Formats: sequence, C-alpha cells, structure tokens
Amino acid sequence: MRFRRRIAVITGAIAIGIVAVLFAEASDEMGLLFSGYARRWHWLPLVTTPLGFMALVWVTRRVVPLARGSGIPQVMAARADPQAAIGGLIAVKTVVGKVVLTMGAVLCGASVGREGPTVQIAAAVMGVSHRLLRVPLQGAVVIAGGAAGVAAAFNTPLAGVLFAIEELAAAYEQKVTLLVLSSIVIAGMVAQTLSGDYIYFGAIGAHMPLASALLVVPVAGLAGGAFGGLFSRIVLGLASGRHAVTRWSKAHPVAFAGLCGVAVAVLGVFTAGLTWGTGYSAARAMIVGVDAPLWFGPAKALATLATAVAGLPGGIFAPSLAVGAGVGNLLHAVFPNDPAGAVVILGMVAYFAGVVRAPLTAVIILSETTASRGLLLPMFATAFLADWASQLACREKLYHGLAQTFR
Repeated sequence: MRFRRRIAVITGAIAIGIVAVLFAEASDEMGLLFSGYARRWHWLPLVTTPLGFMALVWVTRRVVPLARGSGIPQVMAARADPQAAIGGLIAVKTVVGKVVLTMGAVLCGASVGREGPTVQIAAAVMGVSHRLLRVPLQGAVVIAGGAAGVAAAFNTPLAGVLFAIEELAAAYEQKVTLLVLSSIVIAGMVAQTLSGDYIYFGAIGAHMPLASALLVVPVAGLAGGAFGGLFSRIVLGLASGRHAVTRWSKAHPVAFAGLCGVAVAVLGVFTAGLTWGTGYSAARAMIVGVDAPLWFGPAKALATLATAVAGLPGGIFAPSLAVGAGVGNLLHAVFPNDPAGAVVILGMVAYFAGVVRAPLTAVIILSETTASRGLLLPMFATAFLADWASQLACREKLYHGLAQTFR
C-alpha cells in the first residue's frame, strides 16, 4: 500500500504539471480571442459581457454548482472528507465544468485568473490518480494537489510549498509530509519543463536602497493591506452576509450576475480595455516602469470584485496581482524618486497579502515571478504589515470564509 501511495502521488503530480500547462495555454488563447473581439467591436461587450455572465451563472448553478468561484475554498473544504469530495467538490464532472466555464468567463472579458481554478483541477487530478491505483485519498494529499496547482500555474515550485503550509493546511493544523511536499515540487518542475524556464513577469531584478525602503514599506504595507482586506470583507459579506443585497443576489442569481456583467463591461469599455481579463499585461508594464493611469488600480479592483461576487467560475490570484500593481503605481506617484519597479512590486505584495492573508506566499510568488530577490527584506516587511492591516479591515480570511459555503 505504501508503494502504491507513492506511485499515486508522483503520478498525480506529473499529471498536474501537464494539465496546468494545457489549461494555461487554452485560457491564454481565450484571452487573445476576446482582446481581438473587443478591439474590433468596441461597444458590443456592453451587451455580450452581461449576457455571458448570466449564461455562465445559469449553467454553473444547473450543471456544476460546486465549480463556482475560485476553486481554492473547495479544496479547503474537501480536506475534511476526501473520499466524499472525489464525488463532489473535486469530481471529474466538477472540474471539467470548471475548465470550460472558466475559459468561457475569460472569453466574456471577466476579470478572472486561472490559478484558483487550477488548484481545484489539480486536487481532482490527484484524486483520479489515487482512485485508479485504488489508494485511499488523504486530506494532506488533497492539499498537496491543490498547492501543486499553484506551483504549476505560476511556474513557482517554492511558492506552491509555502501556499500548502501557510494557506491550505494552516486552518486544519495538518502535518504535511515530505512526499506531499515533493509532489508540489514535481508538478512545478513538470510545468517548467513543458513551458520552459520562464519567469512569469520577466527577470525584473528590482531593488531598493534601505533609506527609501524605510519610507515606502510602511505606507505600502498599511495602505495595500487595508485595501486588500476591504476587498475580502465585501466578497465575504456578499457570500454569507444577511443584508438586503445578499438576500436579493441569492434570490435572483442570474439577474445579479447580469448586473455584475454590466459593471465589468462598462469598466472595460471606458478604460480602453485595461480592466479586461487577468490584467497581466498592465501589471507587467507597470513593473518595468511604463506609465499607467492612476485610476487603474481602483478600476481593476471594481472589475475583479464584480466578477468575484457574480457566482461564475474563475480565480482572483492574477487579477489581484494586477490590482496590486495599480496600488504600486499610486505609491510611485507619492514616491516618484524611488525605483518604479520596486515600488510597484511592493504594492503587489501588500495588496495580494491583504486579500489572501498569506504573507509568505505573497513574498515568494513575487520573488519568483519577477526574479527580484534583492528586494526580499522590504517585501517581507511589507507583507507582514499588510497582513496586520488586512486583519483590521476583515477578521476572517477570505478563502477560509468562502470554504464554509461548501460544507
């Protein structure tokens, strides 16, 4: 049994790396298709995006209700009863629907990322490998599968390991074994082999003098963390709150999704397309020092919020990094004499840590995706300040709160 368990974990990890790369490429193609469509028919998304949101939510609720949202809360909930989750939260039907509907969301211009869905898909792949080899699926392996999805999606094996320890496992005091951690690294290495040894945002290599960091870090950490915490508070309030808006959205989910689609469409059309999709291009441009409008961060945050609460499948990792870049862009206006790339990266760390409340993961993801290891100390200080500021705005962690809705 021990040998078969090892084979199941390793086989699952290799498959996760392959599936994550294929899903990433397919999602990117959908994004390119929508970008071309939005450029050619500038005003038409005002109609098609809301209709697309409504259709996606209707299909999700009727066919694969457990595929809604990010995918990370589902994996956290699946840990409690892995065997039952194979037939529900991480079932093949659920994740196939997740793949198709997430790509549909990208094709509608929704402000979604593929990283969260990759976590749920990866946990399902691990479940399939265990079922084929007739090995009982353990909670730690579910967590490992999900974290392997992070490693493969961002091409950052170390960030996947930290995400498993800090975010997915922390709430359950789960002991993560060496084999489990190895599976995360294997998935990341497979994805890296297939995609090439690329750096997600490019080799930026940003750094900042100590004197500048002493001024920028507190402002970035407190402002970015509070902004991220506010985002989480609104999402959780609409997911499980008891006020009138929540009651109406639950009573009329398709109509509510249409209104969210209108908000996303209006923002996309009137910002010349800057808020569509993941926001990767805009984020990378700001990191390398390209001037961007100061309103980008708030506008992208609104588009991401409208998408996140609409009820359609899709993640918030990549859009949150883009919003964080917008926060960093605002900070650079306050600190114009400091290196633009470094300030933007600190803004990304702060906002991402504020939303996800996983400061170590935030630092390692930005370190690995920008090759800015010389900025590690300021990033750590920023992330921990942001985590503290986020707690003041929202006591409950976003994914932990959302996981309660799947139990």
